[in-house]
Amino acid sequence: MLKKPFSLHVDLDAFMPASAEDKAYMVQMRPSSTFFKDGCKRLLKNKVATISLIVVLIITLSSLILPAVWPYSYSRQLGVAPGKKVDASYNNLRPFEYGATEQAKIAAGEKVFPHVFGTDSAGRDYFIRVVYGTRISLAVGFFASIIVLIIGVTIGSIAGYCGGKVDLIIMRIVDIIYSLPDMLMVILLAAVLKVALGDVIEGTALAKIGSNIISLFVVFALLYWVSMARLILSLREQEYVLAARATGASGKWIIMKHLLPNCISVVIISTALQIPSAIFTESYLSFLGLGVNAPMPSLGSLASDALNGITTYPYRLVIPAIVISLIVLSLNLFGDGLRDAFDPKLNS
Repeated sequence: MLKKPFSLHVDLDAFMPASAEDKAYMVQMRPSSTFFKDGCKRLLKNKVATISLIVVLIITLSSLILPAVWPYSYSRQLGVAPGKKVDASYNNLRPFEYGATEQAKIAAGEKVFPHVFGTDSAGRDYFIRVVYGTRISLAVGFFASIIVLIIGVTIGSIAGYCGGKVDLIIMRIVDIIYSLPDMLMVILLAAVLKVALGDVIEGTALAKIGSNIISLFVVFALLYWVSMARLILSLREQEYVLAARATGASGKWIIMKHLLPNCISVVIISTALQIPSAIFTESYLSFLGLGVNAPMPSLGSLASDALNGITTYPYRLVIPAIVISLIVLSLNLFGDGLRDAFDPKLNS
C-alpha cells in the first residue's frame, strides 16, 4: 500500500540504524593532518620549487662529498714538489689537458685523473676550487642567515615584550640602519673589520677561519637583522594579540603562546630568502677582495682572479658566475615556493 505523500505520520523506516555500508557511503572522512604536512604537500605540488630544492641539494651534497674523494686539493700546486724544480707546464691548463709529468705517466701506461676544468695560473686544479668555493659560499650564506635570524627574533621579541621607550629606541635604530646605503656600509665595514680583527684573532682558533669571513658575519649581524626584527614587530598589532591584551595576558604569555607560534612559518620563509642574499653579498665582497682569505677560494674570489686572463681563459669567469647564478636563482625560487605553501595569508 502506497504511503500518502502529504501524510503527517512519521516514517519509522527513516530512523532505522544505518548499516556499515551506509555509514561508509555517507561519511567521507578526511585523514588527520597538520599545518606542516599541508604545507609540505602544497610545496611538493609546486614543480618549480621542488626542482629548485633538488638543485640546491645536489649542489650542497656535491660540495660536501667531492672534496673528500677528489684526488686534488684546492690549495695544492701540482707543479711544485719538495726538492724539485717548479714545473710550469701545470699552469693554465685547459680542460682535460695534462702537465708534462702527467703526459709522461700516460705514455708509460699509467692512469692519470683528468683536470675537468683545467688548472689556474698557480697550477691548482680548477674544478675542486670551484667545488670548494661553492661550499664556502653556501656555508657563509647559511650561517649568516642563522645569525640574522637569532638577532632579529631576539631584538624584535624584546621590543614587543617591553614596549614603551625600549620599543621606541629600537625602532629608531631600525630606521637609522634602513636609511644607510647598504652596499657602501657593507664595503666600509668589511674593509675596516678586516684590518681590526686580524690582530685580535691571531693565535686563536678563529684564525683558521680567517678575519675576512668573521668580518662578513659581523657585517650581517650589524646590518641585516632589521628586516627580521620589523617582521616580528609587525605581528604585535595583529587581532589575536590585541584580544590577548584585552583579556589581561602578560607580555611573556603573548610572546610564547601567540607571537612565536604564529611567526614560525613567516620567519622560516624570511630566513630561506635571506640565504641567497647573503651568498650574493659574500660573492661581491670576495670579488672586491674583502671576502675569504687566500688560498681558500669562494665563488666571488674565483671570478675576481679570472679577470686577469679573461681574454685567454674566459671559462674561468663563466663557470663560477654560472654556479652563483644557479644557487641564488634556485634558493630564491625555493623561498618563493615556501612562502606560497606556508604563508597563512596566502592560503586563507
